[in-house]
Amino acid sequence: MFETVIGLEVHVQLNTKTKLFCSCPTSFNHKQNTNTCPTCLALPGALPVLNKEVLHKSVMLGTAIDATINTTSFFDRKSYFYPDSPSAYQITQLYTPIVEHGKLKIDFEDGSHKTIRINRAHIEADAGKNIHDGDISKVDLNRAGTPLLEIVSEPDMRSAEEAILYLKKLHSIIRYLDIGDANMQEGSFRVDVNVSIRPKGDDKLYTRVEIKNINSFKFIQKAIELEVARQSEAWEDGVYEDEICQETRLFDQTKQETRSMRGKEEAADYRYFPEPDLLKAVVTDEMLEKYSKIPELPDEKMARFVKEYGMNEYNASVITSSVEMAHFFEAMMEEGISAKNATTWLTTELQGRLKGEMNITNSPVDAKKLGFLVKRIEDQTISGKAAKEVLDHLMENEIDVDSAIDKLGLKQVTDTGAIEAICDAVIAANPDKVEQYKGGKDKLFGFFVGQVMKESKGSASPQSVNEILKAKLG
Repeated sequence: MFETVIGLEVHVQLNTKTKLFCSCPTSFNHKQNTNTCPTCLALPGALPVLNKEVLHKSVMLGTAIDATINTTSFFDRKSYFYPDSPSAYQITQLYTPIVEHGKLKIDFEDGSHKTIRINRAHIEADAGKNIHDGDISKVDLNRAGTPLLEIVSEPDMRSAEEAILYLKKLHSIIRYLDIGDANMQEGSFRVDVNVSIRPKGDDKLYTRVEIKNINSFKFIQKAIELEVARQSEAWEDGVYEDEICQETRLFDQTKQETRSMRGKEEAADYRYFPEPDLLKAVVTDEMLEKYSKIPELPDEKMARFVKEYGMNEYNASVITSSVEMAHFFEAMMEEGISAKNATTWLTTELQGRLKGEMNITNSPVDAKKLGFLVKRIEDQTISGKAAKEVLDHLMENEIDVDSAIDKLGLKQVTDTGAIEAICDAVIAANPDKVEQYKGGKDKLFGFFVGQVMKESKGSASPQSVNEILKAKLG
């Protein structure tokens, strides 16, 4: 009955060493209010100077999303009064942003695709941080003045699923470009979600609600679903115009609801005007040429993996979903192993063992070691089952793969004479089963394999066991 309309505003903190308009470090996790100066504290007489590195990173993003990069852009003042903004205004880009008219392709599980238009990406200064402690509120201004790129989509998404696919792809691109760490929990990738509904077939845009302060993809999806349900119910009950107004709402994960925070300001409320203390921002031809040469992005890397390694698109998309995993995988492949086994042992076996604070980047088993373990499976030094035991040992101990195999006594027996002797013993001990097998009970073959593996304590090569048993049982 209703169609969902979603537009997203993503604030990405850029990983420059210094702030947007001063030389203070951007490491705002230091002691509160220590990384500040007259400029980011907005003291009288202090003037901003643009950090050129912000222009470089903006060019990289604009190139990645196939956007227009404005070689001349301007800054504007946006007035608002909050304790975490000592100047009582934010320096941003309203009228002429550095990046405009981009696009981003999202991929669905069924193999189909959709292009989401990106209206703009503009530079702006971050605010500080309010800290609420009981009845007392404090302000930490270490973060004030940190450079942001605000990336604004068109209202092209029609479901929570599409919104999450867009955000994950954008998040991945930011990480591939290495222009920001995009850590949602720490607030360096912040998402504002604009949601409205309309009757199917209607192309009018109705009242939108903005949901702020959501710090995970899971919560963003839930917040959208809850807000769509709220607006749909109001429409069906005939109270849409009374209950749905343009406002800012918060997502309460405990109560599983969106809750009104404040009325949404219009542009006029912010009293925008050109920033008088800054010159225009100019991207030179040299900058454009240098910084438009960007690293291989997820879609390009996925296509290369499919072509180069013979992977299917799904596995290639999983591996390239994060730059860390893609690099880990490529380092594994340097061991000369199959892409299929590399994918399984990375995405299932290793990731299944990474608990708590452990992840791909700090895994106790690095890419070279995991790749070599897979190599030992493929050259039949150990079985796949034994390799899991070896991996468990490697996760807990600083030891190389071959030493772990020897220590655990898991090296496969490939001596056909020794395996033949075990096969003969198993066949001799089970004449009734042999008779049944030869009489047509083919499933009993697994019984014989299991018995041989049991007698060899799992050390016999499964391939050799199968070949010898087939020859002996006929």
